[in-house]
Amino acid sequence: MAHILVVDDERSIRNTLKEILEYEKYTVDLAEHGADGLEKYKNGSYDIVLCDIKMPEMDGLEVLEKMSMEEGDAQVIMISGHGNIDNAVEAIKKGAYDFIEKPLDLNRLLITIRNALDKSTLITETKVLKKRVSKGFEMIGESNAIEQVKAIIEKVAPTDARVMITGSNGTGKELVARSLHDNSTRAAGPFIEVNCAAIPSELIESELFGHEKGAFTSAIKQRKGKFEQADGGTIFLDEIGDMSLSAQAKVLRALQENKITRVGSDKDINVNVRVVAATNKNLKEVIEKSQFREDLYHRLSVILIHVPSLNERLDDIPLLADHFNQLICDEYGTSPRVIKDDAIKELQKINWTGNIREFRNVLERLIILCEKEITGKDVITFAMPISK
Repeated sequence: MAHILVVDDERSIRNTLKEILEYEKYTVDLAEHGADGLEKYKNGSYDIVLCDIKMPEMDGLEVLEKMSMEEGDAQVIMISGHGNIDNAVEAIKKGAYDFIEKPLDLNRLLITIRNALDKSTLITETKVLKKRVSKGFEMIGESNAIEQVKAIIEKVAPTDARVMITGSNGTGKELVARSLHDNSTRAAGPFIEVNCAAIPSELIESELFGHEKGAFTSAIKQRKGKFEQADGGTIFLDEIGDMSLSAQAKVLRALQENKITRVGSDKDINVNVRVVAATNKNLKEVIEKSQFREDLYHRLSVILIHVPSLNERLDDIPLLADHFNQLICDEYGTSPRVIKDDAIKELQKINWTGNIREFRNVLERLIILCEKEITGKDVITFAMPISK
């Protein structure tokens, strides 16, 4: 049950709140002045703080300000018998969840506490999800091949230079793109991914640049394209070698003029977007076949980053195995498996044609089929290795 701290210099109010809140099954601690409340907050773990504004020595607004500098996600509800708009506005500016006047309306207080707890729960869940997502997009490896990629990212990310990422399917090209975005000055902006190979050629322009209502049969309303959605951030054009020539021409214009035009409109829209592209094709060969514009290639490939295959970085397999072992077991809510040394050696013998994506799938299979530990025999039995 939620843990609540009540900070108020009036004993009768403290005791009354404690009695009411404990009746509602909350755990309650009391503090008789601001310094006492701050000390308890530093040493405890609270979901809600009810804090009086008018207190001797340290008033509630000062307590609120100092609490906001400490670790914790507690929602602070300010209470005062001298309520006015200025106090309420000041409290909200300093980070209070809400402001309630004395005498306290019991129903409003309990509803406010429930709503504040809902917010705390959402904040906690969001942090957990962000941590899980960021962990899923880590670049794992210490081999020379992957360290070279990391070094280029470190230099290029803070700039707005366009980047072309090459490499086989499953090598982690999206991870490189995300790392470029996350370490850039645009990190607070959106990261919009477009899989050019998955969108039909007749819809790719609408997907990238948006459309106006009535632009074509199924355009029943206006729609923003990916370039507009990525404004202020990064757009990642994955498998750009599969983009139609007409869409390539519009992308080229967007890069040259920082402007796009929705399908069915003649109005220019300014966009501020960093473009990162990726492909598993040899674009120079595609250019020779007149299937990709050479001028667009040169616009996109200011920086070239080649992501090595897993077969080129077999020394990273122990680290990758530990990473995916923890990640997958967290997802399943089970304890990580013990991966024996002979299992690692067998994993390093496999010809990883599907690269990291295939490796993750194999490890997930082993985790599901092996209860406590994964041995070399398990790898031979369940991984279905393809001989080199």
